[in-house]
Amino acid sequence: MTRTRTITAYGRVAGSDTDIGGPIRHFENPATAMVRLFAEAGQAVAVSAVLDVRALVTADTHEDRILFAVVPVPGEPGPVAEAAPPGPDALPRGQRFAAYGLATDPDGRVLLTEIAPGYPGAGRWHLPGGGTDTGEQPGDALIRELYEETGQVGEITELLGVTHRRNPGAVGPEGYPIDWHGVRALYRVLVPTPSQPTVTEDAGGSTAAAAWFAPAELTGLSTTEVVQWALAAPRQGSDRGR
Repeated sequence: MTRTRTITAYGRVAGSDTDIGGPIRHFENPATAMVRLFAEAGQAVAVSAVLDVRALVTADTHEDRILFAVVPVPGEPGPVAEAAPPGPDALPRGQRFAAYGLATDPDGRVLLTEIAPGYPGAGRWHLPGGGTDTGEQPGDALIRELYEETGQVGEITELLGVTHRRNPGAVGPEGYPIDWHGVRALYRVLVPTPSQPTVTEDAGGSTAAAAWFAPAELTGLSTTEVVQWALAAPRQGSDRGR
């Protein structure tokens, strides 16, 4: 079965009984998309938090929905920019939804994975996780990827937030450049019984190695911006997203 996939942003102003939202454009920040979508409805708002991330699945669609808390702001909404169509020489576009985890053990060590050769960012240390499968909830995808990439069994304890990154011209296993836009749900994960990390996914996957690092060992380590964001993220106290 082939399902159409979309990534959307939705929110509701306190006191309203109506959610407002819609698709996130290619390379658009999800929070910016939320403000735009409310502006299109004639309301000026600001995003205050990410409340939840979930997949809404039907027989022929899969929607990765980000639910934001929004608050009204004084004044009229600003002008809404039209989405520019790709030019005749534009690269093929791809948009992917993924789930990643800042996984720690009871001693405070951080679990990271090394990106394999042939993938964007090869050689850098990254958070465990990856793209969600069609029909899969983000939290379930993360727990699956955690085991495939590191051999560890974890428990999601908190939704940290949502980030995005456009990587124009990225050359991966496809062998040709693609204008990629990734939207990523980031979680805090506890591995209560850690073991020696082992990459269990099939050969040729995106993970070359996995390892535990004490906090002091992270200084000077070549890490992705997702790792840096997650390490600096404040606690929100949310365990939603499964």
